[in-house]
Order: sequence, then C-alpha cells, then structure tokens
Amino acid sequence: MREAPAAWVRNQLREPYVQLLASQLLTGGVALAANVLMIRALNPSGRGEVALMLQVVYLATQVLLLGTERSFVASYHAVPAATAVRAYARLLLVPCGLGLAGAVAFSWAAPERFDPGPGVIALIACYAVAEAASLATRAVAIAVGRVGDFLAARVFESLLLLAMMVTLFVAKVAHPGVWIGAYLLAGALPTVYYVILWLRLPTPVATTAPPERNRLVRQEGLALFPAALSNMAMLRVDRLALPAIAGTSALGLYAAVATMTELLAWPLRAYADSRLGRWRASHRDGALRTRPIVLAAAVYSLVVAPVVAGGLYLLIVPVFGAQYAPAKVVVLPLVAAAGLYAVSRISLGLLIAKGHSALVSAAEITGFAVSFAGYLLLIPQYGILGAAYGSLLGYGACLVFALVASRVTGARAPAAPAEVGAP
Repeated sequence: MREAPAAWVRNQLREPYVQLLASQLLTGGVALAANVLMIRALNPSGRGEVALMLQVVYLATQVLLLGTERSFVASYHAVPAATAVRAYARLLLVPCGLGLAGAVAFSWAAPERFDPGPGVIALIACYAVAEAASLATRAVAIAVGRVGDFLAARVFESLLLLAMMVTLFVAKVAHPGVWIGAYLLAGALPTVYYVILWLRLPTPVATTAPPERNRLVRQEGLALFPAALSNMAMLRVDRLALPAIAGTSALGLYAAVATMTELLAWPLRAYADSRLGRWRASHRDGALRTRPIVLAAAVYSLVVAPVVAGGLYLLIVPVFGAQYAPAKVVVLPLVAAAGLYAVSRISLGLLIAKGHSALVSAAEITGFAVSFAGYLLLIPQYGILGAAYGSLLGYGACLVFALVASRVTGARAPAAPAEVGAP
C-alpha cells in the first residue's frame, strides 16, 4: 500500500496530456528566458525586428499545415510510427514546395520598401518549414503513442536554444537574423533526429496507409483551417500591425510584455488539447457537463491573472532595463486579454468535442476580425496601448461567441469518430 501513491504518480507522469503540458511549459520557460536575453542584448528596434520575423514564421507555419494536425491524429491513430511519418511527409510536401517557391518569388518581385533581402527571406522560409515539421511531429507522436519522444525532443530543443541564446548574449550579438538562426537550428536538429529514429522503427510489412486516408485528413484539416489561421492571426497580427503603424521600437516594447502574458493561457490550452478525446467520449455517452469545466477555467484565470499582472508590472524595469519602462502601460490589458483567451481555449475545445468545428472556425474568425479592427482604429492614436486593447476586444469577442454557441447548440452527438476535430 505504501508504494501505491508513488506508482500512481509514475503512471500520471506517463500520461500523454501530462507530457504535452510539460513540453509546453518547458517551451514557455525557455521562451521567457530567451525574451529576457534578447531584450538585454538588443535595443527595442532590434527586438522588434526579431518579433516581426517570428510572427511571419508562425503565420506561414499555419498555412503550410493547412489545419491537418487534429485531423491527422484522428485518422492515423495507433498506426506504426514510420507509417505516420511518411504519411505526414506526403501531406507537407506540396505546401512546403509552394511556400519555398513563393519565398523565391517574393524575393524577386517585392518592392524595395518591403524587401528585407534574400538572406532574411531564406532564413524565414527555412524556419517556417522547420517549424511546420516540428508541429507535425507533435501530431505524429500523439497518434502513434510516442509523446515521450516528443517531450524528449522539446527538452533537447530547449537546452540547445538556451545555450545558443546565452552564447549570443555573452558575445553581444546585435544582429536580429543571428538570433532567428538560433531558433531555426534549435528546432530543426531534434526534429530531424526523431524523424530518422521513427523511420527506423520496425514496421509490419502488411501495414500501409491507403491514399484515401490522406485525402480525408486533408479535407478535415481544411474544415478546421480557418480556425487555425484565424487563431494564429488573432494572436500575431498585433505584432505585424504595430511596426507598420507605430514602428519596430513600439513592437519591441509591446512584445516584451506580450511574450510573457500569453504564457498565462498555455496550461489551459494544453489541458484542452489533452482532454478532447475524453470530452468527445463523454458527449457521446450524454455525460459531458460543460459548465463546471468552463467555470473552473474562469476561476483559474481570475486567480492567476492578478498575480501575473502585479509581478510583471513590478519586474519590467529591474529585469528588462529602464528603456522598457513605457511597456508598463500595457500590462493590465494584456493580462486581461490572456485570461479571456485562456478560457476561450476550453470553450472551443468543448465545441470541438461536440462536433461543431464550423462554430469553432466562426468564433476564431470573429475574434480575429474584432481584434484587427481594433488595431487599425486604436494603434494610430494610442500606440502600444491601442494594440493591447485591440487584443482584449478580440479575445473577448472570441470567448463570447464560444460561450453563446455552447448554449445554443443542441446535445446531438457527433455522427462518427472520424469527424473533424476528433483527437
């Protein structure tokens, strides 16, 4: 009996949702450290250029994936690892080829004002492909039951990135492209290693993936693609609008705070991803109670948000330096926005579990539209504070839409296990 609690803890640590949360928290912690190092090494303009390139990469990654992450997990559950890797490689081949061709065309035809140079364009394009492959390995790991490998890859990536960031900081490297190169190498190396490892695992001779399965994954992914793209745009367009309207220095100030406040939503986002399967099974059985889940998420945000806001407000100058003091003004609205976004992840996850993927896309599109309008209207007059309030309005609109949709949707269970959004 004495060993039972220890055995329970070990079993919980092996659970995929715990490992996914651990990988996300690890990534967030390293992102926080990298943010501090970049802020200390770069001036606000240089930090803004790094933030801008990262946002372009994140948006391009979603275009390359075309919403296939969840649909892949649903269609390739419990297949051999090598089969899954080859299947996702076929899914990524055409989008990545077109993306690289588009980068070449942009480098050749872009107006001088918007052309950062072929070196920067090549760096961004390669990083986008590497990031898409990394996210694909997450879906593969969940589908084939090798989430432990994915966690190990993220540990490798985090340690490598942290080591390179510290080296760049000590060397006082001030070129933004070099810092982006560190992100690229740190993400690509462990991804390549585990792809090779999975391809070399034994595969039953009779195990094949029919072409129809990839077509189904693509179709289901396209149904959720508006949600994925709108969510990414809602999260990142503020980083694109600020430099265009207020300059890269404003983006540097804004990103210093936004990078930290968005971590508030990560635990709930990981929890929603890990529980989709259980929620869908409970919904089919008529036992899914959504209200307690949403209320628990709201309590989390109400408890954690004030702590994050107070700590961040007090630590901005001691940690980042006096030149980042103007960023204090965006702490409260950005923390509030992150709290609303966190609750919306739970609400939208419950909608996916109930089979309402179209409503999920509609909610994300609504949030993006409201936030984008807010950026255009508020940034010219209020600068970084306008961007913060635009985010608050957009995340709030997304949450309100999700809550209303949850109330008005019926109790009809999904028609089939392979429906879009199934985990």
